[in-house]
Amino acid sequence: MTRPIVPGPTYAEMRDPTQLPDSIQREASSALTTDELAPLNLFNINWKNTGTDVERIILPKELTGVQANIIVLSGRNFPSGSMKVGPAYTTLAESEVMNGLRPGDRKIIGPSTGNFGIGTAYVSALKGYQAVVVMPDTMSQERYERIRKYGGELDLTPGTESDVILTLERTHSEYVSKPEKYVVLAQFELMPNYRFHRHVTGDAVEKAAASVGNGQVAAFVSAPGSAGTLAAGDHIKSLYPDANIVVLEPRQCSTLFDGGQGQHRIEGIGDKMVTLIHNIYNSDLLMLINDEETVQGMEVAQAGTDALVDRLGLRGQDAEALQGKFGPSCICNVVGAIKTAKYLGLGPQDNVVTIATDSYDRYPSVSAELYERHGGRPDADTLEVWAKAVFLGASIGEIIDLNRPGHHDRLQGMKQDLWTRFGYSADLIERMASQLFWDEEYAKIEEIDPAIEELRGSVT
Repeated sequence: MTRPIVPGPTYAEMRDPTQLPDSIQREASSALTTDELAPLNLFNINWKNTGTDVERIILPKELTGVQANIIVLSGRNFPSGSMKVGPAYTTLAESEVMNGLRPGDRKIIGPSTGNFGIGTAYVSALKGYQAVVVMPDTMSQERYERIRKYGGELDLTPGTESDVILTLERTHSEYVSKPEKYVVLAQFELMPNYRFHRHVTGDAVEKAAASVGNGQVAAFVSAPGSAGTLAAGDHIKSLYPDANIVVLEPRQCSTLFDGGQGQHRIEGIGDKMVTLIHNIYNSDLLMLINDEETVQGMEVAQAGTDALVDRLGLRGQDAEALQGKFGPSCICNVVGAIKTAKYLGLGPQDNVVTIATDSYDRYPSVSAELYERHGGRPDADTLEVWAKAVFLGASIGEIIDLNRPGHHDRLQGMKQDLWTRFGYSADLIERMASQLFWDEEYAKIEEIDPAIEELRGSVT
């Protein structure tokens, strides 16, 4: 049975929450701490804690070992605990205003390796839909538990993070093929993901760097899962054309780098494909990151306070501020940012910005597996070795300059080979080689926001 729609914010309000009425800002901020499942939490989907300031961490240079400022946007305070809730919300909201979807009509499907699936289950719960999350069967137990907590069902496919292509195949065969029963929030291929990150995350990246160094962004660094986050780079390029947009992959699954197809441990990235929504020609550098080092770096941030202070010289408050903030993909992004600063030879006025998608609360089981591999919890000596190897020792090897002839076209060919298998035309994919295509997709916000406002006005 169809039920009334539950309203949420526009793209403009997610970018600048002060555009919301004062009463909604106050009530939403209260709901975030008092009632996680209150629908008002939809208005907390922003990088600014429903206020004016972006939450960021400027990493201590005693940890990074580079002169440039490494700035990390923190996504942990988004509702559901990850910024992935943003594209889950926008994809569902666009289906409501553009296609007439209403609660009770059909089930919502979220293909994911974790955070997007959690976001899908969360937004669906707030908006009154039943969600099914399709994901690999060897992700962290904390992720499955969070999805179930929000009332989501799980459809698990074989394999690990590297086998998300099987999740994509299941999604298309079982759900996309039955549009009368299901609406698929296809993060790898639908443009609301791109629009959210270009408009909302891109502005947050700009604002996070505005008061640091020269106030500009020399590089934006992110590992692609869906590649949605990389769309923030399109906003940065519009402001700073010489900025570098840097793509990270696991060394153990170097699909974009050299066609590698291995398994890896960095949950949320490295999905054995060029995603449809990746604006390939706006990416400048491609780097490999060792998966084991991301887990070790996570443990250093979580449990290595004393070692960071006593052995690396961090201030106590700076070391303590790292606790609870990073999962493996977050550390992957940090290491990539350090490699970028070294490779480009950036100085003390230059800013490299990256993303912490979630936080440590989803990964205690990953720490437990790390302990098993290394014969127990690491002592201070081990944490010192890991800190120096992972952060200070980040190398400038395994880097491709994508602007050299042939690399963009190679990735474009990989995109076409994959996505024509799933029903997308070669002509559409060819048009994606032009920035005009992405600018036109982005401009659709001008039509979507008034439609969200109109629908909201009809039910409030």
